[in-house]
Amino acid sequence: MEEKEDILHEGKRFTDVDYSGKKLADREFVRCIFERCDFSNSDLGDADFVDCEFRGCNFSMAKLQGAGLSNTWFAGCKLMGVDFSTCNKFLFSFTFEDCILDYSTFVRTKIKGTKFKNTSLKQVDFEGTDLTAVSFSHCDLADATFVNSILEKTDFSTARNFTIDPDVNRMKKAKFAYRDLAGLLGKYQLDIRYD
Repeated sequence: MEEKEDILHEGKRFTDVDYSGKKLADREFVRCIFERCDFSNSDLGDADFVDCEFRGCNFSMAKLQGAGLSNTWFAGCKLMGVDFSTCNKFLFSFTFEDCILDYSTFVRTKIKGTKFKNTSLKQVDFEGTDLTAVSFSHCDLADATFVNSILEKTDFSTARNFTIDPDVNRMKKAKFAYRDLAGLLGKYQLDIRYD
């Protein structure tokens, strides 16, 4: 029986590489930088990305079954329709800045302390997700789903367009701006005035 050899890439820079639709499974990338690479519809199953940076990359509809994302930074990336709930839970920490994650899912994951900055999270599913101390700085959460989620110490103070039901989420010490109270009280159909 032939044994599959893992491929290690360390400290490399990848620029303008088209991986779309390709299989990059069982590879390890450590301290690598990816610029303007296309991973759309690719299979990254069981690949590990440790201390990597992704700048201007497209991950739309990429498959991440068993993939590890440890201390990984995404800037200006498009990650639409990505199912992060299938990633390796032991290598699972990242930061998103100026990204588009619309229609993605984090169902029943633990992403404590994650930083989302200037990121679009429209229709993202956070059902059952542990979002303790997560920061949604200047993020658009239109139609994002928060059900049975842990939102303790989560910072929504500059986030917009969210709707969260406090009755079905744990929200102790979560931060909100006064102007966004309607996003918490919407189900009560209150007429909230800000004058």
